[in-house]
Amino acid sequence: MTRIDTSAETQPARAEKAPPALIALDWGTTALRAYLLDASGAVLDTRASSAGIMNLPKPAAEGGFDAVFDATCGAWLANDASLPVLAAGMVGSAQGWLEAPYVSTPADPAALVAGIVRVTTLKGVTVHIVPGVLEDGALPNVMRGEETQIFGALASDATLDQQPHGGLIGLPGTHAKWAVVSKGRIERFYTFMTGETFAALRDHTILGRTMRATDKHDLDAFIRGVDTAKNDGDAGLLATIFSTRTLGLTGQLQPEQQADYLSGLLIGHELRGLNEVLAREQAELAGKALRLIGNDALCERYRYALARFGCHDARTVAHATERGLHRIALQAGLIPASSSATN
Repeated sequence: MTRIDTSAETQPARAEKAPPALIALDWGTTALRAYLLDASGAVLDTRASSAGIMNLPKPAAEGGFDAVFDATCGAWLANDASLPVLAAGMVGSAQGWLEAPYVSTPADPAALVAGIVRVTTLKGVTVHIVPGVLEDGALPNVMRGEETQIFGALASDATLDQQPHGGLIGLPGTHAKWAVVSKGRIERFYTFMTGETFAALRDHTILGRTMRATDKHDLDAFIRGVDTAKNDGDAGLLATIFSTRTLGLTGQLQPEQQADYLSGLLIGHELRGLNEVLAREQAELAGKALRLIGNDALCERYRYALARFGCHDARTVAHATERGLHRIALQAGLIPASSSATN
């Protein structure tokens, strides 16, 4: 059953609540998060649904997207049918509501606005869908949804544009992204299948056979994995992951420690690879200021890992998604610029 959470997000006390100006949607593969924003970008209300694009209550061809959209945002539109709607994420993929073709790097908010596509719901509401970003080449790279978060981070932290060799924004997760940003643009980016690889190795290989699940994370085991990748990973990931098992067989890792060690090993290889890419540009992670976007607990693990590479300024950007959607809506003219204050 589709789950709809209609709880409002707690907001600071205001003398008078501003009227709604935008419905902003973060519609991914497994979930939908909807925000009701005022003209300044402040969140007035939020809704959540478990009906991501691959989990619709009925097939898309039978109005699945319409049904989820109505259930999630219908009450807001009932109060004001003129509210503009902007959506980002996998809703614009080939499997989404309507495909929004990728725009190429270097990409700025204006490029995203130029690539917006529009779909009309069965009730006549226009939904504007933000395109993803493509870095073309021998090994093409794509993102869809992360570009909006990146521009939200840039909107809230101008210092990222002032970094030598460009600012760096990391988005840990199933498919971790690292984007180099400069002059308000996404210049290039890298994708590491770290989260998905961890799940596959844990659940579908021999490595998981000696692991014992626990609710408590073992930081020492995690750091050991990071350091192994950093200091002893010259032969590459395939040559080091088996140590998850052999350290257990030789009594150097307890069953409860092995998952955290493997997590650290994979994240360590991710950061080592990223560091080597940066080194080609006469840069490195050591001493670099960068920003993280994502789950707080996962970002905290990345901060521990980044510190082993000498990076001690890796703050998490809050509210990047809604800020990014607000910024794109302003650029697209969905919210009058004159009515919006700096967020």
